[in-house]
Amino acid sequence: MKLIFLAQIGSTLFMVGLIWFVQVVHYPLFSQVGQALFTAYETAHTRLTTLIVGPAMLVEAATAALLIPFRPTGVLLSQVWVGAVLLAIIWLSTVLVQIPQHNVLAAGFDSRAHQLLVVSNWIRTAAWSGRGLLMLWMVATVMR
Repeated sequence: MKLIFLAQIGSTLFMVGLIWFVQVVHYPLFSQVGQALFTAYETAHTRLTTLIVGPAMLVEAATAALLIPFRPTGVLLSQVWVGAVLLAIIWLSTVLVQIPQHNVLAAGFDSRAHQLLVVSNWIRTAAWSGRGLLMLWMVATVMR
């Protein structure tokens, strides 16, 4: 149970830091790459980002599901469910909005797709930030 909880905290807080970097630095800089190099850049970005983000998101999802039956003493079931709902929002946004925009950008820089990617990513940034605060609340509860 402790390992599940620690993996949940670690993966969530890792993703909180990463999503803020992506939101404030990485995605806005896409427009600076240049048309000639953008397709290669986007392809490399997608491949390399998946290597980092994929395992962290899978660990976060698996441990979020495992926390429902195996939550630490003091952690409320409602906290776990709120975290699961936020995670569902993140995954839905990723699959329905971010990935399609990356697919458009893979064909070449498109200012509309780029703008939608940056603006819509605030959904994930807010949801992951909420999950991070929720995880810290859970930790504080368990430590009492």
